[in-house]
Order: sequence, then structure tokens, then C-alpha cells
Amino acid sequence: MKKVLKISLIALGTIILLALIIPLFIPIPPLQGVVPPEQLADEDSKFVEINNLKIHYKLAGQNRPAFVLLHGFLASTFTWRELIDDLATQGTVIAFDRPGFGLTERPLEWQEANPYSYDSQVGLTIGLMDALEISEGVLVGNSAGGAIAMLTTLRHPDRVSALILIDPAVYIEAAAPAWIKPLLGLPQIDRIGPYLLRGVQNWGIEFGKSAWYDPSKITPQISEGYMLPLKAENWDRGFWEFFLASKALNLETNLSKIKIPVLVITGENDRIVPAEQSIHLSKELPNAQLVVIPQCGHIPQEECPDAVLKAMNDFLVANNLIQTLSTMSK
Repeated sequence: MKKVLKISLIALGTIILLALIIPLFIPIPPLQGVVPPEQLADEDSKFVEINNLKIHYKLAGQNRPAFVLLHGFLASTFTWRELIDDLATQGTVIAFDRPGFGLTERPLEWQEANPYSYDSQVGLTIGLMDALEISEGVLVGNSAGGAIAMLTTLRHPDRVSALILIDPAVYIEAAAPAWIKPLLGLPQIDRIGPYLLRGVQNWGIEFGKSAWYDPSKITPQISEGYMLPLKAENWDRGFWEFFLASKALNLETNLSKIKIPVLVITGENDRIVPAEQSIHLSKELPNAQLVVIPQCGHIPQEECPDAVLKAMNDFLVANNLIQTLSTMSK
């Protein structure tokens, strides 16, 4: 019996040793076909340095109100393409790429705060508003972007006049369990993590389809728009650093502090953040309205933009944030 136990312990020790050593010697092929983000930019793309980070953003319209658009997981400014022009008829529109996504810089090292953290994303939101001389804005967030919009409101209530939350990820958060975080920080895991996440080029397609009620509406141009950021240099490392920095925000414990007007929009057929969660959120917030869009998934601003624009228009008029009905009420 002692001999069997000894052999078992030796075998287990060998497996653990190999698991620690092998990742350090696995050859990691370099990314192919990647270029600096600026080379992938659109004609209307802009870049600005905020908190030592080069941010990619788009700017349209002028005057008040100002709309600050915050995209969700695996998305970018591209997700707002159906809304920007209409919103620009009512005020200033700013959409930017959150760190780890789109064409915003993906630093590999930093001296101060982790630029991929949620705290830094709040700082970038306010920093961009400061750079554009916007004292107060309507924050519009989809999915995880909705969570950042809410966190920004809690941290800087004087800078936010209203919230528009589109299928917000409040009760479902894309964060690794706390117990696994120490393992992710091991040099072995840190080395192969970015390489493993390159698989998003495959599983990301299926994830994207699940975000639509009717995936047949996803055109080749839409697929290309989502895949474009995967041509930016260091995109895999940036994605990994974002994953490492993610944590639970526990926003549900602070909902009573958000007193400003809030519009919660959800696709009735959301398979990522179930509509029931958005409905519950609208009841928990002190001053919220709810719009449920039938036959629509997780990204209504892309799949059902006319319904989203009408809901936003009605909300903004009712709360005296815009004065007249417009082309937004299609």
C-alpha cells in the first residue's frame, strides 16, 4: 500500500512539474498580418491621448446634450454605426473604444494604474469628456458598457445627466472567479494566455451570432467590421490583460444611489443578458423606464436601431433633454 501511495505521489508531482515547466517552452508564433491601429482607422476616426493612453474615438454633431457611447464585450465604436448620425442631429456624440478592444492602444506595460481595469475605464470616460470640454453628458452603454456607464455615474454623479442602458450586464459580469486569479498571474499561464485567446477568431463568431435574434441579418460587412480590430498589433495581449483586470463590480448593491433618469432597453430575445434581468434592473433603479423590443437580441442598436432610436427620443423628450421630436422617432 505504501509503495502504491509513493508511486502515486511521484506521478502527481511529475504531472505538476511538467504543467509548470512545459508552458515556458511552448513556442508561441508571432501574430501575422497585424499593423498599428492608426492604419486601420476610418476617415472619421480620431485619436487622443488620455491618461497616457492613445484612445480611438469618433465625434459627431455639436452642442448639448452630449451623448457618450460605451460599447460592450468584443465590440468597438463599430457597434454604434446605426445610431451616431441620428443622435448627432440632437447634440454631440462621442463613441470610443474601451482598452483591450477596437483601435485604442494596447499597452504591454505601464507605470501607474492598470489601463485595462474598470477604474481606468471610468477615468478615460471622464478624461475624454474633459478633453472635449463636455461638462455633463448622457451615458449610453450596451452590455458591459452599460456597467461602465453606471460605475461612472456612481463615481462622478455631477457629470452624468441621464443613463441609457441597452441590455446592461449588471447581474452577469465577465470576470474570472477570484480563486483563479492567483493562477492566472503565474508566468507560465501569463505566457500562453494571449496565445490561447487567439481562438476568439473562431469562437467569437459564434458568440457574435448568439447576440442576434436573427443571425441571418449579419452581413459580410458587419462580420468584417467586428474582425477588423484583430488586425491591430498586440490585440491578443491586450485582450489577455483586459481579462486579467476584470473583476466583479457588484453594482446591484448601489442601485439606490443612481437617482438620475434612466432608460433601460432590452431585446426580448437576448440570449446573453436575459431580458428578465433588465426588467428586474428597471424596477430596482429609483427613476427608471423600461422598453422591451420584441424579436430582438443582445445588441438592439445594431439589430433593431429604429426601435432603439424611438425609445431614446421619447425618453429624452420626456426628461427635457431634447426639446422637439426629430428624425430619431422613425
